Amino acid sequence: MPEVSFYLLPSRSQQERYLFACKLIEKAYRSGHFCYVLTDSAEQSEIMDNLLWTFRAGSFIPHGLYTNETASLPRAEWERNVILIGTQKAPEYWQKTVINLSSQCPQDLAQIERIMEILDDSEETKTAGRQRYRQYQQLGLTVTTHKI
Repeated sequence: MPEVSFYLLPSRSQQERYLFACKLIEKAYRSGHFCYVLTDSAEQSEIMDNLLWTFRAGSFIPHGLYTNETASLPRAEWERNVILIGTQKAPEYWQKTVINLSSQCPQDLAQIERIMEILDDSEETKTAGRQRYRQYQQLGLTVTTHKI
């Protein structure tokens, strides 16, 4: 079962939430981990995709969008991306580390080793985060909280 970490940001800014996600993604990449960024919408996935190209000068993180179209391509077409971003269940090799920017718990929790939840200080994000926190606790998962 996965270890779950909640990162609580003091700001209500979605942009700061996304930038913090980029920093976690970069850290995972530099540590040699493949990870999946779970989002609520194609628009949110696009924001993260674009931000990973621009959030830090000189930074390069191989990443790509994981959609129904890319899922149907041969695995070799999208597996060169260490970081995948999408709205659906993470593909097999990317299930170990999930950065959850969505309002739902990831699917197939038994396959995931680590879930990172990033919450800004907006009521909408905090309410959805509290619900997921309770779900994780009810499942008996180890949950830690980090105030940033």
